[in-house]
Amino acid sequence: MTNEQPALTPAKQTDKPGFPFSPLASIAIVVGVYFGAMISSQLVISLYPMLAGWSTSRTDDWIAHSAAVQFLYVLVAEALTVGLLYLFMRRRKVSASSIGLLRPRLRNFGITLLAYPPYFVLNAVAALTAQALLHVDTSQQQQTGFESAHSTTDLILTFVSLVILPPIVEEIVVRGFLFSGLKQGMSVVKAAILTSGIFALAHLQFGSGAPLLWVAAIDTFILSLVLCFLRQKTGSLWAGIGLHTLKNGLAFAVIFILPRLHFSHFSLF
Repeated sequence: MTNEQPALTPAKQTDKPGFPFSPLASIAIVVGVYFGAMISSQLVISLYPMLAGWSTSRTDDWIAHSAAVQFLYVLVAEALTVGLLYLFMRRRKVSASSIGLLRPRLRNFGITLLAYPPYFVLNAVAALTAQALLHVDTSQQQQTGFESAHSTTDLILTFVSLVILPPIVEEIVVRGFLFSGLKQGMSVVKAAILTSGIFALAHLQFGSGAPLLWVAAIDTFILSLVLCFLRQKTGSLWAGIGLHTLKNGLAFAVIFILPRLHFSHFSLF
């Protein structure tokens, strides 16, 4: 017999001892940062039409039909989200490593490729089950805000807005900060389920004027469970960022590059 103890996983080594935010505080901070960044970004976007004296209809048309404006909205919102979260972390002296922002390793991206098939199968099973038992409309299309993107420049801005920025920012905020905070007061499984539930609620498209997008909520709930698993097992956000980017990239290709296929069951963000 030896006195050696089983090695802790990276997530247990970095998250449990030093993360200073309780589950309730973590939820409040994430919700506050999300809405604060969204409202601030809307104010930034509306500043130019207001100074120019545009009418409400002209402003709405400009926002709805300009990929550049949508890109600016996403860029400002994502930058403010990370910036505000950084201020909270700095105030409590929370390191980037405690939320999984470690040095990227090549193996993380190998894990990304291995994780995509299980996510795809689980999401397909969940969507078909919801359609059969709950009569969820799996053909409902998600509003991306970039429906008017047609030119090469528009598509580049759309790609950055939907494939590059959200995976990085959402993994930092949700699977990094929120998941780490929730684990301080509950089991990893419960924390993963609650994290995924909150993430799914954010994708129902409240206030869009369209019916609630349950198919996207199911998709993002399953995705988040897989992302939480990757975060817990690797101790890093990079495998999750890779999977999130891959998922959004494939959806982008189907929706914007190959529109004739009409695979609307994919959801972005």
